[in-house]
Amino acid sequence: MSVESFQTFFAVLALLVLAGAVILVVLSLLRRRSAFAASVVEPFANAALPLAWLVALGSTAGSLYFSEVADYIPCTLCWYQRIAMYPLALILGIATFRRDRAVRWYAIPLASVGALISTYHWLIERYPDLEAGGTCSAVVPCTVPWFTEFGFVTLAFMAFSGFVFIIVSLSLRTQEA
Repeated sequence: MSVESFQTFFAVLALLVLAGAVILVVLSLLRRRSAFAASVVEPFANAALPLAWLVALGSTAGSLYFSEVADYIPCTLCWYQRIAMYPLALILGIATFRRDRAVRWYAIPLASVGALISTYHWLIERYPDLEAGGTCSAVVPCTVPWFTEFGFVTLAFMAFSGFVFIIVSLSLRTQEA
């Protein structure tokens, strides 16, 4: 497969993951009033931890693909997002095998930091004038995305989607515990 095919593949995955997170939030809010919503959310809540781990693992694999195979050099903000995502792949994996529901207390804050960084990164890709802190380098600027799929999906958006799914999934566990 070509790099462009992988870009499209990961962009579609990111959109599906984000759509799934949004649907879960809506259904979770409705589950006390709707038997249908409860019938979707309750079984998902039982599988939320392994699914969050798979998303973290997929996000990690995707970022490694783009830097090591596609040769996209990560910018400073990409590195910060990796600093938040890579440990989640390990932590959530261990928690999945140990069935450790308490992982949410340290995984959600880590994913939240990653979501904030990726949101800022995506915004400065769209509006470069917002980058006023001097975070980016001239060699690998944070304001220039390596690619854009569907007019708005960039690597920062993909990371955001993964972080949001992890936060939503682990939050559902909070309601179930």
